[in-house]
Amino acid sequence: MRSCKIQVITGVSDQSLHQDIKNTINTDVLVIGGGPAGFGAAVAASRQGLKVCLLESGPVIGGIMATCPGMPIGAAYPNGMSIGGILDEYLKRLYKMNPPAAEKRKCRLAEFGPEVFYDHEIAIYTLFEMLQEAGVQLLLNATALEPILDDNRVTGVIYYDKSGKKAISSRVLIDCSGDGNMAAMAGVPFELGDEAHGAMMAVSLTFFMVNVEAASIEGYDDPYFTQYAQKGISSGRLHKDLHKIYWFPGFHDNTIFFNAVHIKDVDGTNPFDVATAALEARKRIRQLSSFFKEEIRGFEKSHIETMGPSVGVCETRRFEGLCRLSGDDIYSGRKFKDGVVCCDNAVDNVCRGSNISEYISLIENGTFYQVPFRCMLPRHIDNLLFAGRCISADSVAMASVRGMATCMGLGQAAGTAAAKSIVETKSLRDINHEELVQELRQQGVNGLNGNRV
Repeated sequence: MRSCKIQVITGVSDQSLHQDIKNTINTDVLVIGGGPAGFGAAVAASRQGLKVCLLESGPVIGGIMATCPGMPIGAAYPNGMSIGGILDEYLKRLYKMNPPAAEKRKCRLAEFGPEVFYDHEIAIYTLFEMLQEAGVQLLLNATALEPILDDNRVTGVIYYDKSGKKAISSRVLIDCSGDGNMAAMAGVPFELGDEAHGAMMAVSLTFFMVNVEAASIEGYDDPYFTQYAQKGISSGRLHKDLHKIYWFPGFHDNTIFFNAVHIKDVDGTNPFDVATAALEARKRIRQLSSFFKEEIRGFEKSHIETMGPSVGVCETRRFEGLCRLSGDDIYSGRKFKDGVVCCDNAVDNVCRGSNISEYISLIENGTFYQVPFRCMLPRHIDNLLFAGRCISADSVAMASVRGMATCMGLGQAAGTAAAKSIVETKSLRDINHEELVQELRQQGVNGLNGNRV
């Protein structure tokens, strides 16, 4: 097995190579990636009166919400209280709809706090709606190809859409793409996999089964259907890695959500790995569906619906920043002067190099940790931030911080910092980080500057 080591991608772009590109968009803040972090960053920056462009490579925003439709939002309520900010505003919109489009429930796994379940289509639409209200320029099916560099600054990116190659110039670039392609190509050092062996978490494909008579399900109290899983494996009808079939009732009646199909030893930055994993995952879901209909009462008339369009990738690059969040930091509930979001999410290691998922609870301690702003700052580029699961963290901390709620909070901090940098004409490293925390508190972000949420 390969070992984890610091990597640097070389051969990045410079301005002189792209003078022939005529179609150029000028913006203050360019956000790459329309997942929770990118959404939070774009809304926050645009609300500061800046011109913001959000570049999304797919046909829809939402990130893991789009890749794994129905995946509940966890870690939104450390110590039972909201992390606040844009995430809280978003959830309250869903709660207040008639009928409500989301609800908070207790997680079926004891290691995790409460989770938010939602109507998938309404939840995605509300993301679009909030971006539009904030005045964000959204580009879909637009793939960032490479950054344009000028010494220690990123002055824009080259991207490609259906009409060809184009450029966007920006004053600040925020990479919220998860994989962090632009930050990597700008030369920011990164790690792949855990420190011991370079092993990455498995990729996952989620799905719903609908038209289930939920009240009739045998083994309802077992979140893993352990007995049935063993029967399916021993009879050769289920893959051996399906020994735990994690399931729970969906947001709508008589729907069951499954987050059970994990394909290990996949490099999420390798498109061939991802494509192979997606095919294998679909094969296993077919097995599960047939097995459930044959073996478990309540599933006889059910069928698959709302399968993810591809596998969801839990981790790829972790960048080198001014500060590196560690496992010791999260276990001890460490607070930072430049902490920008609070979290008590479990360490959620999904089949890292094995077919066993590891969950280490933080809620038993009754505390939470903060993620420092410096974890999003590279050492040598003045106007670049990375937000989401690619921040500077060791593999243990990343397995906790990668949740959707935390990522949206990190995005909000990044967008606010970008605005502060532009208004004050300072590099992102030189803005006052404690003032940034105060601005986030004024925006309703909770759990900063102290031990209370």
